[in-house]
This record gives sequence, C-alpha cells and structure tokens, in this order.
Amino acid sequence: MRENSQFRFGAATGVGSMPGGDAREAAKTVTGTFEDFPFLPELPARGPGADMIGRTAGMLVELYARVEPSGWRIGDRPGRDTKRARSWLGEDLDALEEFTQGYEGPLKVQAVGPWTLAANLELKNGEAALSDPGACRDLAASLAEGLRLHLAEARRRVPGAQLVLQLDEPSLTAVLRGQVRTASGYRTHRAVDRQIVEATLRDVVGVHTEGPVVVHSCAPDVPFALLRRAGAAAVSFDFSLLTERDDEAIGEAVEAGTRLFAGVVPATDGPLSDPAGSVMGVRTLWRRLGLRPGLVPDAVTVTPACGLAGASPAYARQALAHCVRAARSLADNPE
Repeated sequence: MRENSQFRFGAATGVGSMPGGDAREAAKTVTGTFEDFPFLPELPARGPGADMIGRTAGMLVELYARVEPSGWRIGDRPGRDTKRARSWLGEDLDALEEFTQGYEGPLKVQAVGPWTLAANLELKNGEAALSDPGACRDLAASLAEGLRLHLAEARRRVPGAQLVLQLDEPSLTAVLRGQVRTASGYRTHRAVDRQIVEATLRDVVGVHTEGPVVVHSCAPDVPFALLRRAGAAAVSFDFSLLTERDDEAIGEAVEAGTRLFAGVVPATDGPLSDPAGSVMGVRTLWRRLGLRPGLVPDAVTVTPACGLAGASPAYARQALAHCVRAARSLADNPE
C-alpha cells in the first residue's frame, strides 16, 4: 500500500449512500460537486441488493446470499437477489464511467468490511456468520477476492483514477464488545478477540495494493488505534460522537500519518450552519491536541456525518456542496 504522504486525498468527499434510485443523477451530482475526490454512489432506496449488505454480498466470490424475512442469508447458489445486486452495481459503474471521462485523481469506492458483514449475514441456521469462526474466515476470504475484482473493474472504467477503498464497519465496535444480538434477540454473540479482528481487517485492507484504504464507522467509540495497526490509511467517523476519551488515539493517529475523514455535516435534513461553523469542532480538537494548525489540510477530509440515504435529494445536494465549502474554510483558516 502507498504511504499516506505520497497520496493526495481530496479536501472533501461523501460517505457513500445517496437518496433516490437514479444512478445517472447521483453520479452527476457527486462528480459535479467533488471535482477532485468523487465517489461511487450507492442508492439503497432501490431495494434489496442495493442496500449496504446486499450490495457487498453481491461482490462475494463463491459465496452467495439471498433475502429472507430476517435479512440476508448465505445460500448455495446465485439466485435472483445476487443477480439483482450485481446488476445494480454494474448500472452504478456505468453511470460513474459516463461522468468521469478523462478524470485523473482520487476516486473512492465503498464496500462493507468483514466484521459488519459477519454480524449481518446469516448462516443457514439463521444465526449471524459471526457465531462461527470458520464462517468468518471464509467470508473474509471471499470478500477479499470480490474486492480485488471490484477494484479491477473500477480501474478499467476510470483508468486515470487513483482508487481509494472504503470499508464500512458500523458494527465493528459491537463485534469487539460482544453486543451483536443472536437470532432470538435474548442473548448476544461473544466478543471476538481483538487480535483476530485486527488480523482479519489487515488481510482485507491488504487487498488494495495500489492505493489507500479508509475504514468508515458512524458508531460511537471507533477503535482508531486498532484500525491504524490494521493498515487503514484513513478513518471516517461521525465527528459529533467523539469524546475527549478519543483524544489520545486521534492524536497518535494523526502523528502517525493517518488521515481523518471528519463527518461534520449532518446526514439528515435540517438547517446547515455557515461553513466555518461546521468545522469549528475540528479547529477546537486541533488546539486541544496541541497539533500544528498548518497540518490540518494534510490531515483532514470533510464529509457528511454518515451516508445520505435518509435525506431528501435537495438536502443531499446541499450537504455535499456544504462539505466542499467547509473544507475550503478549514484550509483558508485552520486556526
């Protein structure tokens, strides 16, 4: 993997999901807003297979999943749900390719990480794959191979792009703490050993040999140090969920060259502050950590707090444009 210092991230980007179901409209919005760091939009409103878990399940190699009333369940063969997921991903890549002709620069693609996938994909008995260490290993290996193919396809579609892979891990903290509920809902699965979690993440992160990997979680208590050790070049998080308990881990991450994707713009409809106000918390954090203000543009990418699937189309457009303006404010006046 490239060292972070050699890779030029954009100052602002989105998390992944967008409202609506029109792939061309979403790609046009994203590429028009983020001229130097677009991303491949996800449109979960289209239904099963376009949702976060189903979309990544469609990328798996030699593992297949189908929709059950309780969620996505691993099956024996590719069915209509797998085909639908792959078809929508192809449609999204078609739209992205159309609006990135001649583009050169960072481009982000997203997929669910191995532990959130294991917490949300069911085995044939209805329990999460998380309940079976062997299933977790098989799932991570299948995901790694699927990501290799997905990255190769994105590279073929947008040959001038420097690909950034984002792994979405909103369930990671729950996996580490033993908070993922069993199928009955009365118990929780036991916590997975941190070393196993880290080693699995390192294997999946290592798939992307030609660019950086960012791990995203909009849950509280993001394990910054673990993600850094696993090889993540950047960590994406909901800035409003930080507490001073996170200060030491964040300071160490920044000093080690880890980039922060700071989710400072609300992901659901509501009034937006002025751009400078949106990044005031970043400036405050920097002062609290005693970090050099001039380091901010090289260490922070501004994003929404989470995906925008729950927002109105008009607000989603405003929020993405606001990220660009807030990033500019931060660069112009880091103090």
